[in-house]
Amino acid sequence: MIPEHSARISRDPFDALGNATRRAIVEQLRDGPRSVAEITASMSISQPSVSRHLRQLKTAGLVDDEPAGARRLYRLRDDGAAAVREYMESVWGEAAARFRLAAENTRPPRRRPT
Repeated sequence: MIPEHSARISRDPFDALGNATRRAIVEQLRDGPRSVAEITASMSISQPSVSRHLRQLKTAGLVDDEPAGARRLYRLRDDGAAAVREYMESVWGEAAARFRLAAENTRPPRRRPT
């Protein structure tokens, strides 16, 4: 049996974003860089767990880290978000445009006076 901490980490950003905890971390980072301690303080999981989730996000290309004194600050990678957005637009772009066009050109039925 492979221990959880040595399990293979996926490079697929959708695998990384498929976890609610990692999505919560991404949502925190949208406001700017944060340390592991800052992220951990607002979550109900341990610091080692936060670090593992950040490692998954980093491997998937969604976050970067940089030294800041004795700690590391994590931030969202613009190109990581852009890759996810481009994929979603390539899959859903045309369908979303058709839906928007239909919604803009559809009126709700009129009610008859009673």
